[in-house]
Amino acid sequence: MGGEAEERIMQQHTVVGGGGLVLRALESGDPQGVPVLFLHGWSQRAASWERQLASPALAHLRLVALDLRGHGESEKPASGYDDGALWAADVAATLDALDLHGAMLTGWSYGGYVIADYLRHRGQDAVGAIHFVSAGTGIGIETPYRFRGNAWNGVLPAAFSDDAGEAAAAMRTFERNCFAARRDADERAMHANGAATPGAVRKALFRRRIDNDDVMASIRLPTLVTHGDADRVIDIETGRHIAAIVPGARLSVYAGIGHVPFWEDQPRFDAELAAFAAGLAGRSA
Repeated sequence: MGGEAEERIMQQHTVVGGGGLVLRALESGDPQGVPVLFLHGWSQRAASWERQLASPALAHLRLVALDLRGHGESEKPASGYDDGALWAADVAATLDALDLHGAMLTGWSYGGYVIADYLRHRGQDAVGAIHFVSAGTGIGIETPYRFRGNAWNGVLPAAFSDDAGEAAAAMRTFERNCFAARRDADERAMHANGAATPGAVRKALFRRRIDNDDVMASIRLPTLVTHGDADRVIDIETGRHIAAIVPGARLSVYAGIGHVPFWEDQPRFDAELAAFAAGLAGRSA
């Protein structure tokens, strides 16, 4: 990347989140545009959304990507990852500090849980729309739909190891399995994005036991569900379940795409996100 795109992604913010935790965020795009808050997945970081932050197709939007607690340049406390109120406070603090009221919350993978935490504890009045991307909402429970795919085979519990080599090897297996086809450069980029996440944080994120179907059924905001039908991390049946239970939700299925549709088919992803945001602008006009 270079020139204008590189300049767009350089704005950085510090936000004080739940429990006084220091969080980092990146921002690009038009400060007057429809705001979008990107929430990344397990063992990733705000830079996972770098291609969207630099995308000409999205430059008319106000784009903010948050390093979740325990990830990237945000602080990494020893505990609190099973407390939904803290995750909700992080999102609320970001919306308040950066004046992102009416934002679209776009949550990839684990980011779906963070969205559910926010809606459960803070309600829906401060946001304008929801976008679940290859996301989960129930965790640590038996589900009537297929949740996890086989991408986790050989990954857990090795990814939690204190042995750096063992953990790195497990994460490389996971990162390879995130894509429907081998993508060496993307796998390396994903590995670099996850390097700052301690094994203890990776493990702590799996300690939760929660069914968010009640929250999903209560959503009254425009909702888009994006999911690849070749996703081996979170099965497409999870995306279908979310779309079925959220009133009025629209499901966009990416044929032959894995867990990272915003990299695997960026043109389509960016175009659909822009169209969804245009609808929000029309609602608020």
